[in-house]
Amino acid sequence: MSKTILITGASRGFGKLWAEAFLKRGDKVAATARNLSDLDDLVSTYGSNILPVKLDVTKREAVNEAITTITNYFGSIDVLINNAGYGLFGTVEETTEEQARAQMETNFFGLLWVTQAVLPVMRAQKSGHIIQVSSFLGLTTLPMLGLYNASKFAVEGLSETIATEVAHLGIKVTLIEPNGYATDWAGASATQTHDGIEDYTIIREAFATSGENPDTWGKPEATVDIMVSLTDNPNPPQRLLFGKIAYQSVKQAYTEKLTAIEAWKEVSIAAHGH
Repeated sequence: MSKTILITGASRGFGKLWAEAFLKRGDKVAATARNLSDLDDLVSTYGSNILPVKLDVTKREAVNEAITTITNYFGSIDVLINNAGYGLFGTVEETTEEQARAQMETNFFGLLWVTQAVLPVMRAQKSGHIIQVSSFLGLTTLPMLGLYNASKFAVEGLSETIATEVAHLGIKVTLIEPNGYATDWAGASATQTHDGIEDYTIIREAFATSGENPDTWGKPEATVDIMVSLTDNPNPPQRLLFGKIAYQSVKQAYTEKLTAIEAWKEVSIAAHGH
């Protein structure tokens, strides 16, 4: 039985790959993008099974209007894939207020507005699957990505909470946590702070060097079948790491955190007071 899938940020990268995969197998796809011409090839191939929707997810009223348009056209939304987002590169101190707010507006608030707009539809259906494209940097951190890390940590906390609030309504929530992939996330989609403080030169250089090994970047095509099968799973995981770097990094980070928690156990208990 075909599903109706809503994918934000569907003009390129993961979003477009996944949109095409769902369309190929006969699903209906509402694909949002800021530039609809990027979806012309899918429209010419799949016709009325794809509904391109021009959308800036940071505009809450526009998001609500888009969801109304989609439900009027398809009648339902079975799966939401919140994929819109971008990377902001630079140290925290060098990040401007405008850059910081813009990063949170898209990566966190945009995801929040879309999720809030879709939830009434799924509540009425008593079914649905919300898939939030987070990052392994929502569970651990890297320097030079402070505001991006923060936006994804926020997505993690928000989505974990939503999962506890909607489970009894038949709505499932999954956080996808990719490591870096060979999409344009670090290219045309990214923004950069002004590199003006000499004390951070060593951090910038180390970060630049760390991305030179092609093995650290996942292949986007490898996620396609996994994403499609995830939407068919009656008991999907709440979290799913994408990529071997994500798995290795998060496992190490949580092992170290648990070790530190145990080392300070007695102090923690004493701080309770009784």
